Amino acid sequence: RFGVLLVLGMAGIIFWQAVINVGMTTGLMPVVGIPLPFFSYGGSSLLCLLVGTGLAMNVSMRRYYF
Repeated sequence: RFGVLLVLGMAGIIFWQAVINVGMTTGLMPVVGIPLPFFSYGGSSLLCLLVGTGLAMNVSMRRYYF
């Protein structure tokens, strides 16, 4: 149960960062300092996204079906 919530949280973070970035690019939202997930070199942002992706891959490999 915790793994599913972890993956949903990471997917939500990546999704909203991308939505905000596309909104800034199209001029629908004000420009703020949010990096584009997996494309912008944001240092700590890139590290957190890669760690979250690794955790999501670990959750997907350790699914137990009872």
